[in-house]
Amino acid sequence: MKEFRQFVLKGSAADMGIGLVLGAAFSGLIDSFVSDVLLPPIGLLLHKMNFSNLFIVLGGTHYSSLKEAQEAGAATINYGLFITSFIRFMLVVFVIFLMIRQMNRWKRPDQHPVDSMTKKECRFCRMSIPSQAIRCPNCSSDLEEFQDQRQKPKHKSNLRLKIK
Repeated sequence: MKEFRQFVLKGSAADMGIGLVLGAAFSGLIDSFVSDVLLPPIGLLLHKMNFSNLFIVLGGTHYSSLKEAQEAGAATINYGLFITSFIRFMLVVFVIFLMIRQMNRWKRPDQHPVDSMTKKECRFCRMSIPSQAIRCPNCSSDLEEFQDQRQKPKHKSNLRLKIK
C-alpha cells in the first residue's frame, strides 16, 4: 500500500499519459454502459421509448425518426441524445468523486498539502527545507534544539475540570 501511494503521488509526465489513456478508455466504457445497458430497460419501462429518437423538428414537417429528419436536412433539437450525454456525464463525475474520496482516505491525516508546500530556512546552512523538518537534510543539524523560546509554552495551566 505504501508503494502504491508513492507511485500515485510522484506524478510524472508518463503517469499523466497513462491517466489520459485510462480516462479515454473509461469514457468509452461508460458510454457503452449508458447506451447499451442502462437506457434500454428505462426505455422499456417508459412504453418502449428509444432515447436516441427523442427530438423536436424546428420546421412544420413531421418525421418518424431522427435519422429521417437528418437525411432531409431539417433542423432538430436532439434532447434524447442530450439526456443520454447527461447521464453519461453524471456517471463519470460520480466515479471520479468516489476515486478522489478513496485517495483522500489513503492520505495520512498529518499530511496537509499546505504544510508540504511551505518552507523555512535552516539557521546553519541557509538552505530551504520543509517547515515540518526537525533535522536539516543538507547539513544534518538538529533544528529542534534551536527553536525560539516564544514558540514553547512558558508555564503549564493549573486549570482542571472535574467531570462526574
